[in-house]
Amino acid sequence: MYEATIGLIGIILGVAAGLSGALVVAQQRAKTARGGAEVILANARREAETIRKEADLQSKEEGLRRREAIDSETEVVRRGFREQDKRLEKRSDLLDQKLDLINKKERDFENVQRYLAEQQEELTRRNLEVKQTLTEQRDVLHRVSQLGPDEARALLLKRLDTEMRHEVGGVILKHEQTLRETCQQKAREVLATAIQRYAASHTAETTVSTVDIPSDDMKGRIIGREGRNIRAFEKATGVDVIVDDTPGIVIVTGFDNIRREIAKLSLEKLIMDGRIHPTRIEEIVKETQEEMEQHIRQLGQAAAQEANVPALHERLLDLLGRLKFRTSYSQNVLQHSIEVAYLTGLMAEEIGLDGALGRRCGLLHDIGKAADHEMEGGHPAIGAELTKRYGERPEVVHAALGHHDDLRPETPYTVLVAAADAVSASRPGARRETLDKYVRRLEDLEALACGFPGVEQAYAIQAGREIRVIADSHQLGDEAAAKLCRDIAKAVQQQLTYPGEVKVTVLRETRNVEFAR
Repeated sequence: MYEATIGLIGIILGVAAGLSGALVVAQQRAKTARGGAEVILANARREAETIRKEADLQSKEEGLRRREAIDSETEVVRRGFREQDKRLEKRSDLLDQKLDLINKKERDFENVQRYLAEQQEELTRRNLEVKQTLTEQRDVLHRVSQLGPDEARALLLKRLDTEMRHEVGGVILKHEQTLRETCQQKAREVLATAIQRYAASHTAETTVSTVDIPSDDMKGRIIGREGRNIRAFEKATGVDVIVDDTPGIVIVTGFDNIRREIAKLSLEKLIMDGRIHPTRIEEIVKETQEEMEQHIRQLGQAAAQEANVPALHERLLDLLGRLKFRTSYSQNVLQHSIEVAYLTGLMAEEIGLDGALGRRCGLLHDIGKAADHEMEGGHPAIGAELTKRYGERPEVVHAALGHHDDLRPETPYTVLVAAADAVSASRPGARRETLDKYVRRLEDLEALACGFPGVEQAYAIQAGREIRVIADSHQLGDEAAAKLCRDIAKAVQQQLTYPGEVKVTVLRETRNVEFAR
């Protein structure tokens, strides 16, 4: 019994020991499992973070690609808008030109209508006079059969007086024609004399100036580090500076002759000084601009003195000096104004007018070209406004306003200035144009006119500013000749390129010859 009890206790103790060992092993395994789970969770978190970062990076790259694509599409659209704006601006300019042409044609048409209305009124009045005269003659014939000798004699004398009046009118018309021919001959002599007495030289203007440099190393100093010197110079002067492989020179280009001259002088000073940097460039350009203003005043004074036109307003002298740097069809405007002043003065003295006033009108006729970029309107209206503002005489104001035949001349000086202006502009060499281009333009003008039916001959005269067409009187009547003139003018305007305007004159002549035997 005792031994069985001891055996049972031993079994119980063995079971308890086995359970304790199993419990210890289970706890150890659980601890090991928790450590492995933590490692797995840490690895999973790291992989999730890596995947998230890669996804963010891919999304950012995709966003950048989409933004670049949107920016490129936006730039294409903007470029299209800019090109469309340019086309609209060009179309607007063309529409403005066509509108001006239409307005001019409307004014011409109104003038023609007014002239036709006046002629119609005159014709109606003449018809009434003829009818009244016929009625009176009929009444007189009815009374003649009942008149006595004295009454018939009085009636005969009255009729003789009427016939003499008609003959006197014919003599007056004949003398008027003779006087007109004499005046035309005298005008030609006056023009020829004025042109012969004054012969001016002419030099063509360009839009490029060159500056000599002592060595090609100076080009690098002009350009400066990363181009800062040349950018500062172009910004201060408003011109373009070309530094190329041409040895010994630097090119300054620009369409504003004053700015180009200031840039040329400033660059020469900088090269002589040697200190070329943005601050020094601004100082030299400002100093040169002040010197240029004084130089312009001196040029105006010299021009007034050369043309013998005293007591001009200081502002007019400045504007005259600016004309030295203005060209029209490559003709220097100041030299042209001096030439017009001389020609106007000579012609005024030839016909007994005031030569000094004529020179004054001629010198200031194009003064508006010096301020047409500052004031609105054409240079004749601007010139008239300036001369009136600075106290010039009405003759000078009207000459500046009407020297292009835009209005009816009120003084003889306006006519003289217009003639002198045409002579100065149309003489050979005044306005630069190659001979081949000049001859080709005249040939095209004549060929265009000869291409119309009913045209016998066509002659381009006055350097291509007028085309005279000889029409066949057997094929064309007066109305057809008028229509031919309009058709040729319209064809010239649409098909040819020419400076200024072209006058079209159609001549139709009918000659009747009889012999008295």
